[in-house]
Amino acid sequence: MLDRRSFLNLGLAAAAPASRRANIVLILADDMGFSDLSCYGSEIETPNLDALASRGVRFTHFYNTARCCPSRASLLTGLYSHQAGVGHMLEDRKLPGYRGRLNPDCKTIAEVLVVAGYRSTMAGKWHVANDTPAQRDTWPMQRGFSRYYGAMAGGVNYFKPGPIYEDNQRTGLAEGFYTDLLGDASIRFINESVAAQKPFFHYTAFTAPHWPLHAPADDIKRFEDIYKVGWDEIRARRYRRQLDLGILSSRWPLSPRDSVAPPWPTAPNQDWQASRMAAHAAMVYRLDLNVGRIVEAVRKAGQIDNTLFLFLSDNGASNESIARRRADVWAPEGSPPGGNIVGAAPGPSTTYSSFGPDWAHVSNTPFRLHKQWVHEGGISTPLIASWGNQLKPNRLDHTPGHLIDLMPTCAEAAGLAPPSFCEGRSLIPNLKGRPNQSPRDLFWEHQGNRAIRSGNFKLVAQHKGPWELYDLAADRTELNNLAEKQLRRVTDLTRRYEAWMKSCHVEPWATLPKP
Repeated sequence: MLDRRSFLNLGLAAAAPASRRANIVLILADDMGFSDLSCYGSEIETPNLDALASRGVRFTHFYNTARCCPSRASLLTGLYSHQAGVGHMLEDRKLPGYRGRLNPDCKTIAEVLVVAGYRSTMAGKWHVANDTPAQRDTWPMQRGFSRYYGAMAGGVNYFKPGPIYEDNQRTGLAEGFYTDLLGDASIRFINESVAAQKPFFHYTAFTAPHWPLHAPADDIKRFEDIYKVGWDEIRARRYRRQLDLGILSSRWPLSPRDSVAPPWPTAPNQDWQASRMAAHAAMVYRLDLNVGRIVEAVRKAGQIDNTLFLFLSDNGASNESIARRRADVWAPEGSPPGGNIVGAAPGPSTTYSSFGPDWAHVSNTPFRLHKQWVHEGGISTPLIASWGNQLKPNRLDHTPGHLIDLMPTCAEAAGLAPPSFCEGRSLIPNLKGRPNQSPRDLFWEHQGNRAIRSGNFKLVAQHKGPWELYDLAADRTELNNLAEKQLRRVTDLTRRYEAWMKSCHVEPWATLPKP
């Protein structure tokens, strides 16, 4: 944990000369699965992210924390989310690790980079505090950002998003498609930072492709026929392409179809089912278009060679099926009271639906389970890094990494020594082709779902379920449980996990699984 003295020591660290201080653009997708980008195996057109990948590094073993709030807390602070106070969501459970907001002792990337003279800005989803006056001290502007635009809550109607905040002011509903509005704000903030002649850190937290499935009609039309072959065939195609790209090892078989999804030939309402995935694909496509707009703004500003771009997702794809419209997310007059209504093709603002487990297991190809679980399907994310001509192009990095690594990475790119309070380690050596191979353990807990990865071995359990043990070098799709055969290893990893729980304020039974 960061205390005042350690932050003072950080503040005395000398920044590198301006010419060695990279601009940093960090872009986060919401509920996007491991295989949803073309450069990670998808049939979805993502040319702008593919271009970033072709100029830099794709990570194949990078991890988030399985859910939106804790992932954002870890990303921003370099700590495990429980250490930052956001072990679950935004409810205050009166426990140190589960206060539902960033605690005052942790520091964000924006607060750290001010030491090196950076101007920090943000557009998009905050979601590490409630947008109530009582928690104003934990809003973006109070945690190191000089500009902010977006909806601080978890989800929006993309066509009429609201409430929107501009800096600290609540402005009501916005006019325009939300993903595009976040692209607009990102470009505006980047241009302001360039005009101020300061190195900049910009964080765009897109809500896409989080439900509701909203997308412009022309974008959906691009994909309306692709998914009529069904989830089994699309998933098999993605798996084969991941093998061809080197994203996966041929030792790892494709995990079975999700138990909730029927074989496609027996699935009812196939046209409607295909329309759900087409809408999801359109949301990813629109996100990619806006990534391209942001990259082009940096290029036009003459900063492309000195800007580190990082792109990833906050968790695996969501299996949530919306039986009714969520009361905590604003929807326009005339929206249907239900969510996934058979025959009501998603896309327009008068629908409010998700793509459910049937397609979520396609997005998470080749892994098991989804958002909220800490099996590989819930915590595996693409991570793309691009940095002008400073990186060898089109490389894959297979070193395990975690959101806690982003704080020290940004600090090193800014010319600062990695902050001593960080739980992670800098990825700059990975970007330069010299990955740190020294052993370390990585940990997870969300809603009682628990895991530790130590080297190639992963101990994992569902809420109150027994431990499972997997050798990820041979079996990353987690199909061959070794727990009964390697009891000594299970005991050792359990001991390490319990020590981590104690040190990081983790109480797995403090939260209940989602019904």
